[in-house]
Amino acid sequence: MRLKFPQFLVALVIVGALALGGCSTQQAVSKASSQASTATSTATETSSKTSAEATSVSDTTSESIPGMKDLPRLEGQATVVMTVKGSPITIEVDGTNAPITAGNFVDLVQRGVYDGLVFHRVVRDPQPFVAQGGDPQSKDPKFPANRLGGGSFIDPKTQNARYIPLEIKVKGSDTPLYNKTFDASAQAVVLPHKQGAIAMARSQQPDSASSQFYFALADLGFLDGNYAVFGKVTEGFDVVNKIQQGDRIDSAKVTKGAENLKTPGQ
Repeated sequence: MRLKFPQFLVALVIVGALALGGCSTQQAVSKASSQASTATSTATETSSKTSAEATSVSDTTSESIPGMKDLPRLEGQATVVMTVKGSPITIEVDGTNAPITAGNFVDLVQRGVYDGLVFHRVVRDPQPFVAQGGDPQSKDPKFPANRLGGGSFIDPKTQNARYIPLEIKVKGSDTPLYNKTFDASAQAVVLPHKQGAIAMARSQQPDSASSQFYFALADLGFLDGNYAVFGKVTEGFDVVNKIQQGDRIDSAKVTKGAENLKTPGQ
């Protein structure tokens, strides 16, 4: 079902909160309001793209997607328990349908990257949207809150930021599509933005996701084809629903399926 125009305009406003940038949610909303006509045009262009423009995994090589061979992969499922304010959230991570995105997340969990990080954007008004966290800069309590949202995971070995390609699998396909957004109203996705889904935040560039993620606080079908979902909350959504901006992740641990994580060189 298509969004009616007022709903679509609201969607354009709040989607800005997913972008990796230095502005706060409030600033993002005010800017989006003044740029609605530009955003509408951009969204129309995005919706007109087709999966034919994307790259399937069978076509991926070190030349077509630089760095792909160096990224961790999750070959199968894994379970992550994230604790926020003493309460657990159980996440089923789907490496079958999003191997690179899921592998990146599980690898960062294993490294302890998420321990102590802040949920820097929580949007519930004018309607439930997302709880977003995972900016490594937020581990420093002195880092200005209004500058959070622009951080990425820095690989300690290379001292470079790790970015992963946009990865979305279409129903009926054997492999995910990479690098491009597409119109999911024409091609349904395997991992949709249902309430409780977990997905990667990114900037306007499709292949800019790194460590920041978000929980979908409601069904957000208008994001399908534009952002990569890689799992879902199976227990503890009531905990997710209580997350407030500024809350920290106590810890995140892989409790099942760690053996499915394949890192370069294995």
